[in-house]
Amino acid sequence: MRDRLRDRFRADTEVDELPHHALLNIVRIPEPAVQSPWWLIARRMLYALILLFTTAWVAYLDRDGYSGMETFLDAVYYAAVSLSTTGYGDIAPVTQHARLLNILIITPLRVVFLILLVGTTLSVLTEESRKALQIRRWRKRMRNHTIVIGYGTKGRSAVTALLADGVSPGQIVVVDTDREVLEQASAQGLVTVQGSATRSDVLKLAGVNRARAVVVAPNQDDTAVLITLSVREIAPSATIVASVRESDNSHLLRQSGADSVVISSETAGRLMGLATVTPSVTEMMEDLLSPDEGFSIAERMVVEEEVGGNPRVLEDVVLGVVRSGELYRIDSAEAETVEPGDRILYVRSNVDPEEGLQ
Repeated sequence: MRDRLRDRFRADTEVDELPHHALLNIVRIPEPAVQSPWWLIARRMLYALILLFTTAWVAYLDRDGYSGMETFLDAVYYAAVSLSTTGYGDIAPVTQHARLLNILIITPLRVVFLILLVGTTLSVLTEESRKALQIRRWRKRMRNHTIVIGYGTKGRSAVTALLADGVSPGQIVVVDTDREVLEQASAQGLVTVQGSATRSDVLKLAGVNRARAVVVAPNQDDTAVLITLSVREIAPSATIVASVRESDNSHLLRQSGADSVVISSETAGRLMGLATVTPSVTEMMEDLLSPDEGFSIAERMVVEEEVGGNPRVLEDVVLGVVRSGELYRIDSAEAETVEPGDRILYVRSNVDPEEGLQ
């Protein structure tokens, strides 16, 4: 246990020592939609021009109180050198009235003008540092999140199911090498990490050592095996769900440390075969696998009044009983009686009963 904790903190230290530009090029944390930095700079420049001409107009209206001010251009010149604190002194207030206006109006405008200039400069110069700091804070704060490796068809479907099941987008991290698909994931509010998940440093950046679950969904089976090995080495306690195309490779994933293996090609093939004979069965299976509408398969804890009873007579349509991490189908002898601490696998309706009556 002590060695595991030491390795976990050592992994965090190694990643935190990465330079700012390395973090910014790999990790992206979604932020609320903001305007372009160039538009922000242009808007601040517009504010500065408004302050400049406001100052010039105030000075020009009281031009008799200034030495050397005859035209509006002189007033603009005076406003420019005054707001920038250059102060050549060739145009200066000489009357008491002009000096009072300078104190009450022009001096506050000068302060606001300088704040605009300094604020714009600091905003541009510190943006990179701010994002790097945000990433480091996110890594320290992130716990029990879900990592989806591969944002292809299988990865996107896995994310859709997680979101439909109530998982917050901020608790999902997508790892992929394709920047375009990561842009799509970021648009959904997901945290993204660009890089190959076969590399331990990329997995550490995604916080795999503190993740609750990892979904391994690359396009190649050999890649899935290598990723599963790497994840299990860094995160011994994480739940790993891996996808494989061919059933012959499923045992390799289990030996590599996967807790669950989904055979994508054979599952799709069975559904296609069923569709040629009993299309209604395929339609119902698709309904059960779609979390947003119709019916879906869910899991819940048994309540006190259900303990000791037969799950077949419950109000819910029960498919199985999970006891001590082991799943027993409803037709097995172990599932004849519900025990304390059991979890029930049942068919849940995703339609609001009140909406169904309308």
